[in-house]
Amino acid sequence: MLTAEEKSLLKTVEKFIDEDVKPEINDFEKSGEYPTAWIETMKEMGIFGLAIDEPWGFGSISTEAYALVTAELARGWMSLAGAMGGHTVVAKLLQTFGTDEQKARYLPGMSTGEIRATMALTEPSGGSDLQAIRTVARADGDDYVINGSKTWITNARKSDVVALLAKTDPDAEPRHRGVSILLVEKTDGFEVSRDLPKLGYKGVESCELTFTDCRVPKSALLGGVEGTGFKQMMKGLETGRIQVAARSVGVAQAALDDAVRYSQERESMGKPIWKHQAIGHKLALMATKLEAARQLVLFAAKQFDAGERVDMEAGMAKYYASEVAAEISLDAIRVHGGYGYSTEFNVERYFRDAPLMIVGEGTNEIQLDVISKQLIGRNRI
Repeated sequence: MLTAEEKSLLKTVEKFIDEDVKPEINDFEKSGEYPTAWIETMKEMGIFGLAIDEPWGFGSISTEAYALVTAELARGWMSLAGAMGGHTVVAKLLQTFGTDEQKARYLPGMSTGEIRATMALTEPSGGSDLQAIRTVARADGDDYVINGSKTWITNARKSDVVALLAKTDPDAEPRHRGVSILLVEKTDGFEVSRDLPKLGYKGVESCELTFTDCRVPKSALLGGVEGTGFKQMMKGLETGRIQVAARSVGVAQAALDDAVRYSQERESMGKPIWKHQAIGHKLALMATKLEAARQLVLFAAKQFDAGERVDMEAGMAKYYASEVAAEISLDAIRVHGGYGYSTEFNVERYFRDAPLMIVGEGTNEIQLDVISKQLIGRNRI
């Protein structure tokens, strides 16, 4: 159950999307321009501080409300939800695992968006197998010296601090015991080398990062204990996967809304096309799949708020919602017919944006692995 404050925030975001974003998004998205003005509005609304408690912020909202806000942003433009996704995960990591000094250094600024944050996991040589990362941070006196590279890092240029997953003990067995998270600020030896060209997800940047003898103080180690980074990040990814699932719901909702509207405006054989069974049934299936996806997301969010382990529930939500978003965005193109292939209509954008959620935050194949392992682990005979 949302609080009155959460309902008010959701209404504010909805108004922002309908009045500011939707009227301009098609032209804006095609320009590739960074959405500076919209990001500033999101800062003013407190979007970047939604996961940050007092005394560092203004008080976090429930994960359920966070998921609904994320979906609403994605309903307008998925990139806006992406602009705050990794930032929120880093805020959660800091609140849960950070030292008092780390919390005081970053969280107040992160709550207002003055400090932007992102996480760097994926590497050019591998994606979802985080234990196999090659980026190494070797202890050297009072510092760590980082060498390696990361790729597909969203908001890399605009972020002030990066939660970097690295090997502090490359020889550790099992491998995950050698993984740590370092809070890396822009410094010598840290280069954002290039922006990657993308099918969709325009506006916000996705970059390659290179670390060459990059020196950071040992105080940058999240929580101050080596070898706990893999466990920390797995907890952070529960939030991340709920967020990506919520993005999927938002994109699917936008596609369904456009298809329902067009089906009433477009006529064929003397009647609106929704009255033709082929279209009417398609709309019914789209709506049913969307509602099922939404409920999976909200269930995972509520379980998270109840303090439960939700890697299986978040995995289910992320898997199903992202697959459904891709299906519904394609079905919206089918409903629009030839116009659905035109860049003058929004549905082609949904079709380009939706696949990101299938491969982002752990591919859907990885989600199925997570789900199956948890299913057996929770039901051993």
